[in-house]
Amino acid sequence: MKILLINPPHQAIGSRIPKEHLPPLGLLSIGGPLIDAGHDVKLLDADYSNLELEKIVSQVIEYLPDAVLMGHSGSSSVQPVISKIANLIKLELPKMKIIIGGVYPTFHWENILNKNTNVDIIVCGEAEGIITKLIFAIENNISLTEVNGIAFNKNNKVIKTKPAKIIENLDKYRVAWEFLDNNYYSYWSDRKAVVVQFSRGCPFPCSYCGQSIFWQKWRHRNPIKFAKELSMLYHKYGVEVINFADENPTSNKKVWKQFLTALIAENVPLILVGSCRADNIARDHDILHLYKKAGFERLLLGIENYDEVVLKQIKKSSTKITDKIAIELLRKHNILSMATYVVGFTDEKLKNYFNSLKQLLIYDPDQIQLLYVTPHKWTPYFNSIKDKTIVEPNQEKWDYKHQVLSTKYLKPWIVFLLVKLIEVIMQIRPIALKRLLFHNDKSLRRAMRWYYKIGRKVWINELFSFIFKRKKMKTKVTVNNFWN
Repeated sequence: MKILLINPPHQAIGSRIPKEHLPPLGLLSIGGPLIDAGHDVKLLDADYSNLELEKIVSQVIEYLPDAVLMGHSGSSSVQPVISKIANLIKLELPKMKIIIGGVYPTFHWENILNKNTNVDIIVCGEAEGIITKLIFAIENNISLTEVNGIAFNKNNKVIKTKPAKIIENLDKYRVAWEFLDNNYYSYWSDRKAVVVQFSRGCPFPCSYCGQSIFWQKWRHRNPIKFAKELSMLYHKYGVEVINFADENPTSNKKVWKQFLTALIAENVPLILVGSCRADNIARDHDILHLYKKAGFERLLLGIENYDEVVLKQIKKSSTKITDKIAIELLRKHNILSMATYVVGFTDEKLKNYFNSLKQLLIYDPDQIQLLYVTPHKWTPYFNSIKDKTIVEPNQEKWDYKHQVLSTKYLKPWIVFLLVKLIEVIMQIRPIALKRLLFHNDKSLRRAMRWYYKIGRKVWINELFSFIFKRKKMKTKVTVNNFWN
């Protein structure tokens, strides 16, 4: 079959402000199995060029595939765009098969199919194994009820088949890296870059995060094969930067050490950036030199909150002491630390923001990223806030960079200004500027300059958008009512 993979344009700040983009790993991951099954597969990365919806439809008409597959890593905030594209395609090509997938569709399949009959099929869960069986069924007129892991409309009735089994062997399916030839994907100061996954899932039950629910259990790639794949990306495609999409790649110390050792043996000058838990950094104090030798330049640490009570409520299972130790250990090994901090878990008062700033100054990370808690329906956290009202009615802005939940004591404009103030103080404090200008590692100085440059653009854009583009809620709507 002739298949077109579409990465929809995303209006989130992270997609539009930087001039750099990373490849859509999810679509590349299903592209590999489809190509290997003998299908003619093409990627249209509309997010890369922020393609207008009408031009996307024009390219679909020009290519005239048998099926269009859509998905995006920011699946909650981009779902409205996917629905618009589906509607426009069906206007021109009413018989076109439109299939979508991702985290949001996996959990909102019934709502999507009931509201939008132009979406034909939803893939629920890991798509690599499901998609080849689904396309085979469509091609051979086999009943879709025979395909596990999908939802679809039949005779005006929404049907969901049995769940598909999770992929135990992550090396079973390959990523279609050949799509890299079509666009110049870059990151980390305009260096050619890709997104990869060493593992899937997370063994920790943080209540606000749905990763452990979507992926079901933590699994990992073969560390030796994975290291060789990264080496191949450098030699064959000129990739310089590897961005790990993993929720928690360092979960198993023994396996992670095997990967680091194998990558060092490949002797490729790659720059690695990713995310991990602070307690894993503290645990790995004796092998952090391998992190650095393998190429790690920055690790994102989910600090989330300063209040031990809040951390316990959201089942974060971390401590302020461990967070501080992790940042110090990374600095000792010349690895940048980025601390993500989330506001909105509770009805904060002014003193809570003061304490947050105070604790962040104590942590002393190299970079920070302040986010707003976002109430996804499939997370356990949802049940604790489902009756709260929302202040952001546009689902396209449910991207962690816009306040969604109302707070009892502070108006949205006060919350916004407090967040922006904390960001400014953290990034222009003397010790931070000193590292920016005089860090002993030239490569890290360049990386910090790149981050400051993007951060400045984002900060100004957020301020402008909040003042001139923000739409206020006309009526009070609860989180539960919003999703229903």
